[in-house]
Amino acid sequence: MSTALILVIAIIVVALIFDYINGFHDAANSVATIVATRVLSPFQAVLWAAFWNFIAAVPLLLALDAAKVAKTVGSGMVAPEFSSNSYVILTGLLGAIAWDLITWWLGLPTSSSHALIGGYAGAAMARAALTAGPSTILAAIVPQGWIRTMFFIVIAPMLGMILAFILMISVYWMFRKSTPKNMDSWFRRLQLVSAALFSYSHGANDAQKTMGIMTSALIAGGYLTEFTVQPWVVFSAHAAISLGTMTGGWRIVHTMGAKLTRLKPRGGFCAETAGALAILFPTYLGIPVSTTHVITGAIAGVGSIQRLKAVRWKLAANIVWAWLLTLPASALVAALCYVVVHFLTGQG
Repeated sequence: MSTALILVIAIIVVALIFDYINGFHDAANSVATIVATRVLSPFQAVLWAAFWNFIAAVPLLLALDAAKVAKTVGSGMVAPEFSSNSYVILTGLLGAIAWDLITWWLGLPTSSSHALIGGYAGAAMARAALTAGPSTILAAIVPQGWIRTMFFIVIAPMLGMILAFILMISVYWMFRKSTPKNMDSWFRRLQLVSAALFSYSHGANDAQKTMGIMTSALIAGGYLTEFTVQPWVVFSAHAAISLGTMTGGWRIVHTMGAKLTRLKPRGGFCAETAGALAILFPTYLGIPVSTTHVITGAIAGVGSIQRLKAVRWKLAANIVWAWLLTLPASALVAALCYVVVHFLTGQG
C-alpha cells in the first residue's frame, strides 16, 4: 500500500471522526431548546435531531453540484498549492478536533465549523512559513472566501437574534387572546416541526464542511482531478454527524437550554425556526456558518423579548469570548501539529 493511499485513508478516517465530534459537540444546538421546554426527553430529542441531520443528505445525493459549502471549505478558503497537501489537511483536522474537545469539556458552545477552517488555515500558513519563509504566511489563504465567512460570523447570529425577536412579537400578537397554557399546548406540537427544520439545516451546512475536507484529500492523493463531491462522501459525512448527534454533548445542552435564558415551547419554536432560516440562507449561498452562533443568538433574541435581564448576558459574554478564540486557537494547534509532522517526516 502506497504512502499516498495510507495518508488519504488516514485523513478520511480523521475527517469522519471530526464529523462525529461535530455532531456530538453540536447536539446541544439541535436539541437544547426542545429539551429545555420538555417537549421531548433528551433521548427522544437526539434521535429526532439525528434523523433530520441525515435526511439533509437527500438533496445533495440528488444534485451533487449543490454542495456549495463543501466547495467553499475544500477549495475556497486555502490557496490551491496548500489545500492539496495531505499533511496540511490532516494537521488542520487535528487542530480542529483538539479545540472541539477542549471546549466540550469546558461546556462552552463554540463553533466546530470555525475550528475546522481555523485549523485548516493554521496548518496551511505553517507550511507556507516553513517552505517559503514567514513573509508568505498570508499567501496560504484565499481572501475572498475569508471575507464572506468572517462577514457571516457577525451577521448569522445577529440574523438569528432579530428573526427570533420578530417571530416572538408575531406569536404574542397572534395569540394575544389566548392564555399561556393554551399557547404552549399548540407550540409543544409545533416545536417538533421547528426542531426538525433546525436539525435539517444543521446537517445541510455542517456535514458539507467534512465533505469539503474529504474531497480535498482525494484530490491531494491523486484520486480526483477536480473538486467533485462523490456520493459515498455525502453519505458517510451525514452518517457520521448523525451518529455524533445521537451521542449528545450534555454539558453544552445544559448551558444552551437552561443557563442562557428560560424557555417555553413558544420560545423554543421561535428560536429554532429563526435559527434554521438564518442557516439555510448562507447554505444556499455556499457559505459555512456556525450553527452554534446562530442558535445562541436566536435564544438570546427570544429571551430579550421579555426584558433584557431575562438573558444572562455575563454567560453570553463568556460564550462570545470562546467564539473569538476559536479561529486563532484552532489555527495555532494545527500549526504546531504541522510543524511537528514536518520535522518528524521531513515531508509536507
